[in-house]
Amino acid sequence: MQKSSIIGFSRGEKSNAALQVINPATGETLPDSYVSASVDEVARACELADLAKLEMASLSGVQKGEFLRDLANQIDAIVDSIVVIATLETGLPEGRIRGETARTSGQLRMFANLVEDGSWVDARIDPAIPDRSPLPKPDLRAMLRPVGPVGVFCASNFPLAFSVAGGDSASAWAAGCPVIVKAHHAHPGTAFLIGEIISQSVKDCGLPEGAFSLLFGDGRTVGQAVVQHPALKAIGFTGSRSGGRAIFDLASQRTEPIPVFAEMSSINPVFLLPDMGKSEMEEIAEGLYTSATLGVGQFCTNPGVVFYPNSENGESFRKAFVEKMKAFVPAPMLHKGIRDSYLENFEMMAGLDGVEILCGSENVSDHKTCDAGATVLGTEVSHFLQVPELKNEIFGPATMLVSYKNGNDLEKVIARLEGQLTTSLFGSEQSLSVHMGLVEALETKAGRLLFNQFPTGVEVCESIVHGGPYPATTDGRSTSVGTGAILRFARPVCYQGFPDNFLPKELRRDNPLGLNRKEV
Repeated sequence: MQKSSIIGFSRGEKSNAALQVINPATGETLPDSYVSASVDEVARACELADLAKLEMASLSGVQKGEFLRDLANQIDAIVDSIVVIATLETGLPEGRIRGETARTSGQLRMFANLVEDGSWVDARIDPAIPDRSPLPKPDLRAMLRPVGPVGVFCASNFPLAFSVAGGDSASAWAAGCPVIVKAHHAHPGTAFLIGEIISQSVKDCGLPEGAFSLLFGDGRTVGQAVVQHPALKAIGFTGSRSGGRAIFDLASQRTEPIPVFAEMSSINPVFLLPDMGKSEMEEIAEGLYTSATLGVGQFCTNPGVVFYPNSENGESFRKAFVEKMKAFVPAPMLHKGIRDSYLENFEMMAGLDGVEILCGSENVSDHKTCDAGATVLGTEVSHFLQVPELKNEIFGPATMLVSYKNGNDLEKVIARLEGQLTTSLFGSEQSLSVHMGLVEALETKAGRLLFNQFPTGVEVCESIVHGGPYPATTDGRSTSVGTGAILRFARPVCYQGFPDNFLPKELRRDNPLGLNRKEV
């Protein structure tokens, strides 16, 4: 069956080029095809979003909460259907898809709670002082307001939680923004299924037609057309550094540049402090193996590099971890492009001076599928510091082990690290107190710091930060997970001297919504 883009309450034409998906676990081509949107259809989706922006901005927290909850309920109601198509398109196991579906609906309900409470708007009130000398003080009231239509680019590695109804879309709708989604080519069927639900929920909850559109097509035509359309006011993206940077550059070159919140590249360094015993080191090796191979290593928080002490206990860790990785059974990656990139990057890095292959990629079982085995590279801290390529991400079940001599080595490493999503420290509290300088330095490099815990996995909650300095993201002040994600798609607006009944309810004198406000 041939399916086309969802443009408001309409469907795209079926005359353009169409794509099909290959099951990464079997190599079989799936029967449905998905028609690319034309440039005119992209423009239509953007125009509908532009027409909807004022109505979306005027929605109350209760109205937005109703929509987000309805959408969450509708997604939960069809989880069995989601499992069928998502497992075929991604090769991911049923348990992973069910868990990710629950995370997706959970995110929507989290934002529903946030907007129903309403205090996220950060209302600030400075009443007038007309008799102040030498000059009177005007009445000033400020709050956050939606930026306008938002473009969302779906991630390949999360077909639900970072896709059509994922965190970017949920936080944009919560802020009061229309959303135009560019589907990922690796799981268009999952995208279409969720897109139909969203479209129906938009209708059922009385939102304007332009509140949502879903577009199929490649990045060079459809993606570029979305970014360049003047109606768009912000972009959310999760993917590669090259992809995120291309979108960022394109958005910066517009007549009206717009912000791009792109999550891109992170090696998520792990530091093993030197005071741990042999048994502790071997226990860490077990946990690190699970973290590095979860989802065949296709997590943005995958531990890509581990610094371990050049000692007898450190050697015990190295041996234990390598043996675990050698035993990993090859499993399908999400699509051929990711598998091929993984192998190419591994081979490139393995060929660099001073790098040893501790566990190779020869255990790939079948080139007709997207199966891939685990890999481990080894080097010394001096080589890591001297060779810039060793700091690059290998997206997949790959880890580099780097031996160091002392704390001074780690200080040098941290100074030369790029921005990261996460960084992890393992050791005793006493060791942590000795090396607090490392913690202070890592605060400047990562969005989330972990102690005696592994980085893979992101808890969806109020206080989570999923972001970090470049190249982890294009804006290290932001997060793409948690309630703080809404701040990406809102901007402050100040109202000076307005009569009370013309102010937003959030700013009126009698505080009819009962918000927590900052009042002088």
